[in-house]
Amino acid sequence: MPALVENMFYVRETPWHGQGIRVEEAPTSADAIRLAGLDWKVLQEKVYTENGIKIDGYSANVRDKDGKALGIVGSKYKIVQNEDAFKFTDALLGEGVTYETAGSLKDGKVIWLLAKLPNKYEILGDAVDPYIVFTNTHDGSGAVKVAMTPVRVVCNNTLNFALNTAKRTWSARHTGSIDNKLDEALETLKFADEYMKAQQKLFEDLYKIKLSEFQVRQVINDILPIDEDDEKSKQKNENQQTIRNDILFRFKEAPDLKDRESTGARLIQAVADTTSHIEPFRRTRNFEENRFKNAIEGNTLLDKAILRLVA
Repeated sequence: MPALVENMFYVRETPWHGQGIRVEEAPTSADAIRLAGLDWKVLQEKVYTENGIKIDGYSANVRDKDGKALGIVGSKYKIVQNEDAFKFTDALLGEGVTYETAGSLKDGKVIWLLAKLPNKYEILGDAVDPYIVFTNTHDGSGAVKVAMTPVRVVCNNTLNFALNTAKRTWSARHTGSIDNKLDEALETLKFADEYMKAQQKLFEDLYKIKLSEFQVRQVINDILPIDEDDEKSKQKNENQQTIRNDILFRFKEAPDLKDRESTGARLIQAVADTTSHIEPFRRTRNFEENRFKNAIEGNTLLDKAILRLVA
């Protein structure tokens, strides 16, 4: 399997690796946790030095099915079991929720699940499917995180960007009463509809921004600056120019965009197309994991483009 992926399942066409167990229909939580290989619990064991001296204030998170050590955590760390993650999403989305993909990374240290919200939305005539992504770490390296991830259906572009009027992510540390924090997240994410409506309003505003080709190029150049006098940045400048060209090409020639008016909305959709699909310049060991992270947390280039147009 690709680097760092331990287990996963996906429905029909994977939104990520193309690896793991393929299923034709999105499963319910009972089947999803099994298909994803997440049907195990995290136990805490005492930590000792090589000389057998107990280390106070720390515990080892251990997977019950095979005794795999997942990480060393402090005494305030509270476990969120995999089954609790699915219970949370079930409670959030209501009866009949189904899962598109789920799995584990780094030998179980990180788990994720992705579920499609039942609501349907349109943005300037395009169907947009909203998803909820839940990620958790069992090694103490990160917080419980829940995120909104809307996807433009026609081209599978992630339209996840920062909004002043609505939150796209929620997170909580593994300390205190995690149950209360998940309850708080549940209340917060009941306003997912607000996020989607805020996106709709933003695109309506972007549609009103008419752009000449010169202005399109200017915006692209502004969000991807090049310092031609800096010889040390030659490779970076070449990479920036490649991304510039890709956005402009998609703006002009993408089948779903080329017949649309030249507006800020069309430009943002072209930027989203590039950030969702352009190949990385260097295929690092975990580049696919980083792409998945961007889908959850949002893409800084997309945010920069929006700020450049509406500021």
